[in-house]
Amino acid sequence: MEIKDLSISRDIVTFFDHTQNDDARDCLKRMMLTPLASQQEVIERQNILKGFLANIELFANYSYSRIDFREADFFIEKFTEKEYLPKNIRLRLRLFKAVYHQYRSKFVQVVLMYNRLHHYIKNVPTTAFPVGYKKELALMDDYLSSYRLNYYESLIRENKLKLKHIIAFFRLIAERKSRKLDTSFKTTYTRFEAYISIAQGIHFYKFQFPEIGGNKLSINDFYHPVLKHPVKNTLHSNSNVILLTGPNMSGKSTLLKAIGICVYLANIGFAIPASAANIPFYSNIDIFINLNDDLQSGYSHFMTEIMNLKKVVREAGTGQPGFAIFDELFRGTNIDDALEISRSTLKGMLNFPESLFFVSSHLHQLIAMDEVKSGAVSCLYLDCNLQNDTPAFTYQLKEGSSDIKIGRILFEKENMSEFLKLK
Repeated sequence: MEIKDLSISRDIVTFFDHTQNDDARDCLKRMMLTPLASQQEVIERQNILKGFLANIELFANYSYSRIDFREADFFIEKFTEKEYLPKNIRLRLRLFKAVYHQYRSKFVQVVLMYNRLHHYIKNVPTTAFPVGYKKELALMDDYLSSYRLNYYESLIRENKLKLKHIIAFFRLIAERKSRKLDTSFKTTYTRFEAYISIAQGIHFYKFQFPEIGGNKLSINDFYHPVLKHPVKNTLHSNSNVILLTGPNMSGKSTLLKAIGICVYLANIGFAIPASAANIPFYSNIDIFINLNDDLQSGYSHFMTEIMNLKKVVREAGTGQPGFAIFDELFRGTNIDDALEISRSTLKGMLNFPESLFFVSSHLHQLIAMDEVKSGAVSCLYLDCNLQNDTPAFTYQLKEGSSDIKIGRILFEKENMSEFLKLK
């Protein structure tokens, strides 16, 4: 996977991050950056998130004290029977008030925090979830129920807490740690909160789950979620090779990022910024938009393009379905070379029908290819109108190509011929 140009960890994660603690935030980021291995795993995650969305009102006020959570979590993590339950513990707690208040403080903090977390788990109806995740919910419920949290919280609130209660509770902690149930619970609850966070983002932004499967890509009313006033477009693939043309500043790169975001989010089981979609499962997703010279490896811009293309084609050659975007392919070489090898590349990509390739280019001559004319290579463009010799970009995706030459228009509009004394 090559997805850094989609800015998933910097920009897109913010739409789903409503987490309350650092572990859940890290879990969310791992989910967003870790590919899933199969279509079944994608659908499983979709169904888990749909379960949370079906119960979204239960989490409308999901919150807790981050400081209390962090301190309770740290206490459980560092707790040892040797330190907190020595043989003379009763005597120590009776003799040393400072030690007693320390124990009591930790007891209260853990009981109140765990009981608050348990509130969110035990009230979730499990019917909306797939079988596998129902088991996770049950395990968390069983773990927290075993601490008798309501009983101990009532003792705290009624001021009936005694030394024996604190010791009994600490023994419960020791027993569960000996079986590593605390570690299992923490992992599961961290994932639980990450799912809540994702569902809240989906609900707030009204993202939609795509259908996963098949070999045709179809996305209705998609857009780049970072834009404040995005233009929505619809795309239906009729070929496994799509050539995108259009003048500079017409929005090609932003459009390709929007498509890439939808495809990638769909393939990790997330909802996407679109009204509806059918997106295949892709084993490999590679996005090359903000391409720079690879100075560390000693590659020029053009050589980097070649190596990226080689990587994608090699993966496609395994027969596994792949998705790739190349923005302004071969802009790192002269126009004659770029035109010749672009033609060869587009023709060659047709030999890998299991994969889908998007190639944007400023080389207008490519639309004269037989493969484009016959429709074997689909040709799309972003519309641009001229109003009083001024380009007006609509950012609307259309079939076919455009012959508007923005560069010459802007050159003349800025009177560059006069400044250069060409007249």
